[in-house]
Amino acid sequence: MSVSTTEPQTAPHPADSARKSSLYAKHDKIYPKSVAGTFRRLKWLTLICLLGLYYVTPWIRWDRGPNAPDQAVLVDMPGRRLYFFFIELWPQQVYYLTGALILGAIGLFLATALAGRVWCGYACPQTVWSDLFLWVERRIEGDRGDRIRLDHAPWSPAKLGRKAAKHAAWLLIALLTGGAWVFYFNDAPTLALEMLRFEASSTVLLFIGLFTATTYLLAGHAREQVCIYMCPWPRFQAAMQDEESLTVTYEDWRGEGRGHLKRSQSWEERRATGLGDCIDCGACVHVCPTGVDIRNGPQLACIGCGLCVDACNGVMARIGRPGDLVRFDSLNAQIARANGTKPAFKPVRPRTIIYTLLLTVVGGMMAAGLVLKPKVDVNILRDRAPLFVTLSNGDIQNAYTVKVLNMTRAAQTYRLSFIGLPGAVLSVAGGEGEAAEGSVLVQADPDSVATHRVLVRVPKEALRQPSTPAAFVVTRQPDGLTVQHETVFLGP
Repeated sequence: MSVSTTEPQTAPHPADSARKSSLYAKHDKIYPKSVAGTFRRLKWLTLICLLGLYYVTPWIRWDRGPNAPDQAVLVDMPGRRLYFFFIELWPQQVYYLTGALILGAIGLFLATALAGRVWCGYACPQTVWSDLFLWVERRIEGDRGDRIRLDHAPWSPAKLGRKAAKHAAWLLIALLTGGAWVFYFNDAPTLALEMLRFEASSTVLLFIGLFTATTYLLAGHAREQVCIYMCPWPRFQAAMQDEESLTVTYEDWRGEGRGHLKRSQSWEERRATGLGDCIDCGACVHVCPTGVDIRNGPQLACIGCGLCVDACNGVMARIGRPGDLVRFDSLNAQIARANGTKPAFKPVRPRTIIYTLLLTVVGGMMAAGLVLKPKVDVNILRDRAPLFVTLSNGDIQNAYTVKVLNMTRAAQTYRLSFIGLPGAVLSVAGGEGEAAEGSVLVQADPDSVATHRVLVRVPKEALRQPSTPAAFVVTRQPDGLTVQHETVFLGP
């Protein structure tokens, strides 16, 4: 005789069916609670410094001489220049921006290897502006409990007034953010005056509106959803970390099992029942800006801000237990603490050495390039239609478009020579005449690109092959600064 162990089938609950058929989980709004402590003060300090830097930088002046913008940091789109204090970059030098992005990426890798998502928790623009918006929300609607009660309360004039005040403050901050951003692309005092006179261009207004809308949406409404779903960084940050990286951790060997604290129960009695230091108050969860319960271990949504450390330490101090139940620590240090041995943080290890070396090499190359950056450059484009022309006297002529980049604030004269073929004679179409030594003089205005169509003719007997390597030599007068550009001369 056999006994069936199959449980009776029950009809699925309608709510379960709805969940299975839905592709998206309903968003549960997070109400971060205010907290005081070391990491909260560090976040405030970082926020003030970064926001101050963002809003003040366009107003810093930098004297570059006559006929040059005096804004320290400026992306001059009409003039096709990037100014950063003493650095001036032309479109042809865009590789410096590539180097800056490489430095930023390697620096982020190094910071992650040392301290996890410290960038996300403190310096990311999404974090900084979300912190600012949340501060405004607390000032108007109250702390966590007040905001929850307000959201669940029926609509009333008081609720409508608070909500309207909050969103008005958010929009004002977003507008100031968008306005400050366009100052980086225009002379700040001039643009500010135009805006006060309602004379700003439609392009300026468009970008102010765009950045106002995105700031209001991302910092006011999306918040942690940007960090969890939109940002790609948490998905591959684990590859940058190892057992020695500092991350926010929970000492489960000390805190488990969890249980509420009873006034009549001593800590010895609590330990005897298998309970640890964690009193399951939820303070670490309530202060988390992304709603993470750090007691469940490392999670993708944790941005490493450390506010849960401050919250837990405050609770531990009130109940008379040692702090740092939640702390910044490495995996190896946690294992050492659990085993009763002394932990040691090891910042110097193979990956941090490699990142530091890469930063040094790339930074050194960029610094050397900026120091040795030439004040003149030349681009040569040979005409392809026709490839060459045979003149009436039998000479072969090629035409070239020569662009001389004068990166100085004064007009310059350059001697343009052609080397590689004997007897070459140069002339400028519609401009200067020939010179006996086979060179011509060309002019370039201050801080500009001088474009000339240069004709080079060579005796046919000087050509030994259809394509002959040659070069243009540009020599600045009278100091003799020289730039050479390789090309070819084509013939029959």
